[in-house]
Parts: sequence; C-alpha cells; structure tokens
Amino acid sequence: MPSRSALRIPAALLATAGLVAGLALALLSPVASDAKRGAFPDTIALPDGFQPEGIATGRGTDFFAGSIPTGDIYAGDLRTGRGEILVDAPEGRAAIGLKADRRDRLFVAGGPTGQAYVYDARTGDDLAQYQLTTGLTFVNDVTLTREAAYFTDSQQPVLHVLELGRRGALPDGPTQLPLTGDVEFDNDPSTFELNGIAATPDGNTLLAVQSRNGKLVRIDPDTGDTDEIEIAGGSLVNGDGILLRGRTLYVVRNFDNVIAQVRLDADFEEGRIVRELRDEDFDVPTTIARFGNALYAVNARFGSAPMPETEDDDVVRVELRGGR
Repeated sequence: MPSRSALRIPAALLATAGLVAGLALALLSPVASDAKRGAFPDTIALPDGFQPEGIATGRGTDFFAGSIPTGDIYAGDLRTGRGEILVDAPEGRAAIGLKADRRDRLFVAGGPTGQAYVYDARTGDDLAQYQLTTGLTFVNDVTLTREAAYFTDSQQPVLHVLELGRRGALPDGPTQLPLTGDVEFDNDPSTFELNGIAATPDGNTLLAVQSRNGKLVRIDPDTGDTDEIEIAGGSLVNGDGILLRGRTLYVVRNFDNVIAQVRLDADFEEGRIVRELRDEDFDVPTTIARFGNALYAVNARFGSAPMPETEDDDVVRVELRGGR
C-alpha cells in the first residue's frame, strides 16, 4: 500500500600540489572504483509530496512509480537516480500497484476508483482506461501473464481480468474471476484483504497475499479456486507487494518495515520464511521491484501527514546477498 535522504553527489576534491594533491588522489580512488563498478544510489528521491505506492522496472535501468492521490507516474533511472513525471494523469485517477510488460506498456491499478489504466511506458500516452468495478472497492495490485492482466481487489473477493488478444492486444472491457476456496473476506471496509499478486513464469499459477491475516494463497487463473500455502518461520501479516523469482517469494510487510524472503516448495503448497530484510531507510515500504542483485522498495510513509512540500518520498535499494 499507500529515505529520508535525497540523492547525494560527493563534492569534488581540489588538489593544489605536493602532499595535498597526493591526499586528494587517495581520497578520490574509492569513488572512482565505485563508479567503475557502476555503483547505484542507495535511495532515490521522488517528487516532493508525491505519496507513492507502486513501483515497477522497465527496459534497462528504467523504473516507474505511481502517486496514490494524483495517479501520476514518475519515470526514473536506477543508476543515476534522476527522472521526471511521465504521466500527468487526468483529475480523478489514482495509481496503486503497477507493472510494465515487454511491449512497453504500463498497467496501473486505480485503487478506490475501481479503474485500471494502461499507458505507453515510453511516451506516457494514455492507451486505455477500464472501469473494472463499482461500489466498495480498492483495486490494489496487478500481475501480468501472456494471456491476461490480473488485478486484486482488497474489498471484493474477485480478480479483475484484462484478457489479452493476439500479440497482446488490449480488450474492449474487463471480466471478473470470482475467488473460491481458502480465501475468505470479513466484509469489513476498514480492513484490507487481497493485496500483492504475482504469477509463475508459465502463467498457470497466481500467488497472492491477504494483508489482514497474512494468508498466502495460490490461485487457479482459470477457475478462481484458491488454496492456502502453509508458511512456517514467521508471519506475513500486513503483506503488501510481492515478487516471485523461481521458488523464492519476497513479501513486503508494510507497517512492519520488513521484506520477508520465503522459500517455496516445487508445488507451491508450503513455504518457509528464511530471512527478513530490513533497512534503516524503510518508512512503510509497500511494493518492490528487482534489478540485478537488489530489490527496490518504495516508501509510502503511511501514518505521516502528507504535505505538498514533503521531501521524504523515495525508493530504497536493498542489496541481496548471494544473488538470491
């Protein structure tokens, strides 16, 4: 759901002569070494008062982040930390979870609007807008397969589906996939149910986390049947964005300021929390993306009063040991 430091650029060291010059060169050598290795910034500042929630990676080192209250999309570079507003969304839109596909399209969940949007990830052009549902809703996150885009709803026990046509053609309208089985909603509008969602590479299985109780489920994308995945070694309560890589699942636990690393079995029936990733710059992280040997978590800062001049909205880089 909806660090604290801006990108810092080291000041140049000035050398004059003799020992001063030698000292300056000695001080500069580690910086030069880092630059040669292509060091990435630990935090990336977002626009003041942006109020982010979702993050996705695109081509190369491109990344995208969405603004909850405005629906704007920010496009940046993970290597340089620089970027700009890509989508200046029309009034009345919101941006929660988002994903980019190989056709340079951004699929964006519209939260309480009940809508979904598709943008051109290169130009920011509006490609499509869908009214997924009405009434009490919070369209929260999205995952993509070759066949469809699947959106979770934290207030309704369904997945909203955009079925893709030949060569990824966008549909005229959405469909709904009612959820049955182990997922149960308590019908309390103050609680969040299904949140983050991910798909296996073949698209035959979807995984989702239920924020209220920490339940992790696998979903049949054809029938909507859900089966709980038994998790040992800790809790996934407050689970938000998730990311699947092989049989390793990363689950952001937003208000707990932690990312749980879960090792799943081959059948996605059981799993164990093997590590919890923490960072001093976390301030209610919500969703994550991965690039290389690092995760990138966006700080939503829920609980902090949003102000237009707030400068603390950012993305935090978390290094993964051993490339896992």
